[in-house]
Amino acid sequence: MCGRFVMSRAASDLVALFDVDVTGDTLAEPSWNIAPTDPVSLIVDAAPRGDDAGGPPVRRLATARWGLIPSWADDPRVGVKAINARVETAAEKPTFRDAVVSRRAVVPATGYYEWVTAPDGSKAAHYVHLPDDELLLFAALYEWWRDPRVAQGDPSRWVLSTSILTREAAGPLRELHDRMPVMIGAEVMEEWLDPDTEGDHDLLEGISGESLGQAERAVFRPTSQVGVPQ
Repeated sequence: MCGRFVMSRAASDLVALFDVDVTGDTLAEPSWNIAPTDPVSLIVDAAPRGDDAGGPPVRRLATARWGLIPSWADDPRVGVKAINARVETAAEKPTFRDAVVSRRAVVPATGYYEWVTAPDGSKAAHYVHLPDDELLLFAALYEWWRDPRVAQGDPSRWVLSTSILTREAAGPLRELHDRMPVMIGAEVMEEWLDPDTEGDHDLLEGISGESLGQAERAVFRPTSQVGVPQ
């Protein structure tokens, strides 16, 4: 699964690295201990509107709350239980199925933490990352939630939130946990984000399979310093 992760790159680095066209007004700061409900960087490709309709997708870098709040929710606190979405069932679950169809994203990360339980019951944190400081690209879903308690016209009325997809662990990561984030490569990212791509169970199954190669490349080490630069 994925319950804490690291994003040490500045937003300006992400803009250049992913050819971002538009950025949000406020972008997430680098952090070595991102927890549920914290702000995270979110990359989406949106269909152009207005005079640009019919043109290529517009790539956006935004800041989202980690923990997806479905549009029909009465209380935003439900997002705390939706930081992860199982790739095997997301297309059918009411919380995620609409996002699978048309609101897919990528959450970039430097690495993530996983805790391993020892025979004596103690837990040790491990830091998972790719070689050569390569970014992990977590396949994600997102939603916009309208807060009925906030006045119309107030920008804070709309909350952007996200959930990271997970799958059965593979490769060396099986030593840490029975689940792992769905991690995709840059070539798969284009199809995953494309607003013209049909979002369904087949698409989820395909990116889940592509994640196997990233899992084989992943490395990890124990760390006693969660939340400090790696």
